[in-house]
Amino acid sequence: MAAARVLFAARGYRATSMQAVADEVGITKAALYYHFDAKDEILRRLTVPLLDELEATLAAAEARADPDEVRWRAIEGYVDVHLRHRHTLTMLVKDMTLLVQAPVADRFRAAIALANDLVAGPDDSIENRVRACQVVAGLADPVVLFRDVPTDTLRRLILDGARALLGEPARPRPRARARGRNGGRPAALTAEQVEQARSLYLAGGAAEEIADRFGVSRATIYRHLKN
Repeated sequence: MAAARVLFAARGYRATSMQAVADEVGITKAALYYHFDAKDEILRRLTVPLLDELEATLAAAEARADPDEVRWRAIEGYVDVHLRHRHTLTMLVKDMTLLVQAPVADRFRAAIALANDLVAGPDDSIENRVRACQVVAGLADPVVLFRDVPTDTLRRLILDGARALLGEPARPRPRARARGRNGGRPAALTAEQVEQARSLYLAGGAAEEIADRFGVSRATIYRHLKN
């Protein structure tokens, strides 16, 4: 699954053969077909987690009572889901025809429409609805276009842009993380951070991005992943 995600994102889904996936993993094509009936099955299993998380995140935001909380839970959740699934999103954008196929297209359209409504809130004016649409449209594209930017930095910049569109002041930048005894990055993670790091890695996050997110070295991330 990880090999297919990377190959689909780099080459495009249609340009990647099952043989290429098998070669990347180091197995025969017959062995790959033992686990997956077709390439479409790999695509579905890569895409469904993104859609499931996006729908659940927006549903949780919608359940809030305060319109401002609904709006920002929807915006932040939308960004976080796409950041966790950067490779999958890149794969879909690489081959835009994948985004018009049912049921993927239907679910994405429904999620975007709901996000637009949640960001717009109770103000049903055309000006407010257009602005909400602009905000939602600008949340996912930077995730694909700026893949080399560390996750935390990109997240902050995307949310600052959303606040600018909504006429809200940008939040102050957080203070620098505490340094280790030798002036470098901290050498350890909390138990909660370890679980978060493992979840991000399993979702396709790069070790370097995860290290930047928690302010530790890649060696620290690899040590925890190994354990």
